[in-house]
Amino acid sequence: MSRHAFEYALLRVVPRIERGEAINAGVLLYCRPLDYLGARVHLDSRRLCALDPEADSAVIARALDAVVAVCDDGGAEAARYAGPVGEEDRGRRFRRLTAPRSTIVQAGPVHTGITADPEAELDRLLRTLVLPLPT
Repeated sequence: MSRHAFEYALLRVVPRIERGEAINAGVLLYCRPLDYLGARVHLDSRRLCALDPEADSAVIARALDAVVAVCDDGGAEAARYAGPVGEEDRGRRFRRLTAPRSTIVQAGPVHTGITADPEAELDRLLRTLVLPLPT
């Protein structure tokens, strides 16, 4: 099975920008050789409430869902959330999503790896870096 280089970034929720506190809420993965772009998200409402009891988890969840739509579809659904940007090629969409910004949902630094299966890698990264640890 061929292995390919990929790039990924965590999606972080920063409910109060001025405090700089964040929780991991998703991961983006782009594999250029396989023309793959995907995202997985999980918003832990308890952790979010611990950072900011007034944070609107429903609004934040919709913002995270929009990132997933922009990654997974790239067609009409992505255009609904992102306009013409949603119809760009996968590499451009990944770069736009990982560009630094001062919003509640932010991408962290881009990292690299090698995989034979980007879908499985995306699931592994979500389990390892985002989902709550088993107790």
